[in-house]
Amino acid sequence: MVKTYNRIELIKGSIAQVKAEGVALGELAMIKTRDGRTTLGEVISFNHDKVNLQVYAGTRGLSTGDQVRFLNKSMEVSYGESMLGRVFNGSGVPIDNGPELMEESVEIGGPSFNPVKRIIPKRFVKTNIPMIDMFNSLVISQKIPIFSIPGEPYNELLARIASQTDADIVILGGMGLKFDDYQFFLNYFSKTGAMEKTTMFVHLASDPTVECILVPDMALAAAEKFAIKDKNVLVLLTDMTAFSDSLKEISISMEMVPSNRGYPGSLYSDLASRYEKAVDIDGSGSITIIAVTTMPGDDVTHPVPDNTGYITEGQFYLHNGVIDPFGSLSRLKQQVMGKVTREDHGDLANSMIRLYADAKKARDRESMGFRLSGWDQKLLTFADMFEDKMMSLDVNMDIDDQLNLGWEILAASFSPNEVGLKQQYVNQYGKWKTDNNG
Repeated sequence: MVKTYNRIELIKGSIAQVKAEGVALGELAMIKTRDGRTTLGEVISFNHDKVNLQVYAGTRGLSTGDQVRFLNKSMEVSYGESMLGRVFNGSGVPIDNGPELMEESVEIGGPSFNPVKRIIPKRFVKTNIPMIDMFNSLVISQKIPIFSIPGEPYNELLARIASQTDADIVILGGMGLKFDDYQFFLNYFSKTGAMEKTTMFVHLASDPTVECILVPDMALAAAEKFAIKDKNVLVLLTDMTAFSDSLKEISISMEMVPSNRGYPGSLYSDLASRYEKAVDIDGSGSITIIAVTTMPGDDVTHPVPDNTGYITEGQFYLHNGVIDPFGSLSRLKQQVMGKVTREDHGDLANSMIRLYADAKKARDRESMGFRLSGWDQKLLTFADMFEDKMMSLDVNMDIDDQLNLGWEILAASFSPNEVGLKQQYVNQYGKWKTDNNG
């Protein structure tokens, strides 16, 4: 039975309070203003008969005499093959001048996938970016953040991943995007052809704050439906700090007791409920999540990256325009390195990182005016080639080509007995000339 009420008791921020009975958390309400406009809200809390509605389009223009009608259903997103190549806002409304979707509707914000159907992650995700594929391999169903600061090219990195990945479908959830960033994604996907397998849910910085928190739920609800139908889905989210700031703003409007730095005490579970949607489904598809988390003041102890680190399975640190090989870690990489990929993958990657760490020390000695040894000079030659050919985000090559390039860099810098790798691998994969290998 649809319930209608003709008075709003309180309007504060994006929250409207109504006296109502028999409503449920997450239930949708339609608000009709005196001038005939309608807007949607969602039940986010109640205390006896005092029901708090989160108004999606904001409360500007509402009055206490407006009509509220509860719809007996939760927020939904339209789903279907026709959503590929399309762009929607935080409420799931098309913003690309295309038609409304007329296919199946899916409730958002539901529970994570049935644990009985989950399988251990063991499939490799290709991005063709060496600092990911070779050194911190991404695994299907992994959830991993990109820790960075404003101004770094994290959106460019996501766009590269979307256009180069072997995932069947890419779903981008943009939160608090500047219009320039939104236009960049559109142009890049169109230019590279990635738009054909991509759906975008976009919340611009100028849009109502409340729509920001709907974007991950919209993206993940659609991803789950695709995954059930045997599709490998890559969900890219940017920026989860904007999402968390929207949660903070709403909690302040509701006069909730704040936690660390004003964020709600539920921040951990709010983040975890989204990240835990990552899944590899037995006998079907999968969802893999890469999410940007900007760190205010480059502070990894800030509540958002701090909570994120406990939930996710590693992190990529994007500093100075490159993925930092020392701060980055994929906790699931051992599931595929040398098992799904070539046998020399793990040993080669570890050796190159060890040598690069030694090269950084040699640079420090050089900067302090110490005389460098012949070994130091070799390390510096290696570091220059490593940074130019492996760390650059412009590099685009298959994992086998990345491994071969790694051997070529080692051969150009060191002799075979200096790299600390198994002789079997040196003989089979090494790029040294025969006369230097004997």
